[in-house]
Amino acid sequence: MLGVTVDTLRRWEQGGRLNLDRSDGGQRLVPIAEVIRLLNDRRRDSPDPRSAAQSARNRFTGVITRVEVDRVAAVVEVMAGPHRLVSLMTAEAVTDMDLKVGDPAICVVKATNVIVERPR
Repeated sequence: MLGVTVDTLRRWEQGGRLNLDRSDGGQRLVPIAEVIRLLNDRRRDSPDPRSAAQSARNRFTGVITRVEVDRVAAVVEVMAGPHRLVSLMTAEAVTDMDLKVGDPAICVVKATNVIVERPR
């Protein structure tokens, strides 16, 4: 989800940048709160890549966590902080953009209707 190697996680832990838990077997476990904190830090520290000509304002920077491609269509899932965004696109777009799990991505949401329902 962070798009970094295990060696990077080790360095971040040793340098105090990341707080890890350990399993009974000694494996490093990264709490989801730490992942969210690091993604938020990355978003805050990186300049906004938005184009000056872009009208959409709902932009979510995250990491690709799933790519499923068939002959025509594809599903791409992105974790952006605590949000999971799913995009349906053409298989050709996935190929052209060379989208892979672990890659950074920006999801742009432009909706004309948002419907809110209240459960009974």
